[in-house]
Amino acid sequence: MLEMERSVLSIGSASAGEWKHGWPIVLTSAMGISFLSVVMGSLGTFIEPLTKEFGWSRATLTLGMVIAGLFVLLLSPFAGSLVDRFGPRRLAIPGVFLMTLSTASFGLTNGSVFQWAFLWTIYGFAHISMMMSIWTGAVSQSFDKGRGLALGLALAGSAVAQTIIPSLATWLIDTVGWRHAYLVLGLGWGSLTLPLCWLFLRNTEGLPRRRVREQTEEGMQRDGLTIAQAWRDRGLWSIAIATLLVMLMTQALAVHQIPLMTEAGLTRSTAAMLAGLAGLASFAGNVVTGALMDRYRANWVGGITLGVLALAFALLLDGVRTPILIFVAMLISGYSAGTKLQICGYLTSRYGGLRNYGAIFGMMGSLIAVGGALGPFLGGLLYDLTGSYTIFVIIGMIGCAIAGLLITSLPRYPTWIDRIET
Repeated sequence: MLEMERSVLSIGSASAGEWKHGWPIVLTSAMGISFLSVVMGSLGTFIEPLTKEFGWSRATLTLGMVIAGLFVLLLSPFAGSLVDRFGPRRLAIPGVFLMTLSTASFGLTNGSVFQWAFLWTIYGFAHISMMMSIWTGAVSQSFDKGRGLALGLALAGSAVAQTIIPSLATWLIDTVGWRHAYLVLGLGWGSLTLPLCWLFLRNTEGLPRRRVREQTEEGMQRDGLTIAQAWRDRGLWSIAIATLLVMLMTQALAVHQIPLMTEAGLTRSTAAMLAGLAGLASFAGNVVTGALMDRYRANWVGGITLGVLALAFALLLDGVRTPILIFVAMLISGYSAGTKLQICGYLTSRYGGLRNYGAIFGMMGSLIAVGGALGPFLGGLLYDLTGSYTIFVIIGMIGCAIAGLLITSLPRYPTWIDRIET
């Protein structure tokens, strides 16, 4: 018992030391991650005005996400290796600048499907230039004992964005029109994110290279898999497949949740408010799940958290959903869905290590891009074909249940001395 108490105190002391120096990295990463959520998180509020003005189908509106997703799919591993080589700062600053311009440029849409596709192509380049592995890599490099909570708070930036964006975008559209709404969202987030990157990502530049040198001097080997080992690792494949399934389902729900709720009888403003509450639940999910993963087996924590999403989809079925059950479903969905990237990033760092984290998580990023792009498109296509979201909701139940089982069944953390080839 005494040894256990000493171990807990030692972990707490180490974690406190990490937070003393690393909190600016978490703050900056949270802001960067929130910026990644602006366009995707607000698209649902733009569906109605864009459909009204241009007469587009919902499949057409979400087709751009497929285009952007293809760029992320193809370039994520390469971009991730650049993070390992040059550090987060050199990629983040130009990436934030490009994302600012890309978001604002959606206000130039003129009704041409080709132009819509071109704007999403630019957005795809912007997204890859400030991809998720920049922010999760910066946090993972700065934290070990407190990594779960640190990643949770960084990724909570997405939850904060999801809380603010639906109501903010709805208000902007009603007040200044959808074109100026895109301009305000782009310039607003960019003007907040860019100074933080300039000030606080400086200390992480080239950090992986420096750590390798420092650890070599101390006679230690930096932990982690080679790229070849990562391709053969069953645990990483389970994480990847589970993340893909959850991304497909939850990103489709995130984009189509407002139309789904309005068709269930809720007003557009009420639907936007519930979407915002889901964002608050997502913030809670990031914090609680991060703290739990630092203390208990992360695969059980993550698997149960993701598996519960099946219940949220069940509550949205025709004949089952009521205003109260929709409210409950949005809270469950927000809490669990908000943790998917946190769980993926944390488990990737533990099962793949930090040796090639950027490249390995870049591969995960490719699957995340596929799910994020195809999910909303397939959800819209199913709606166009069937006239309802029922089939999509049923598929969502099954997919999330499988994802939860995949994460829960992960083996124990690897022993790096035995697994790294010398």
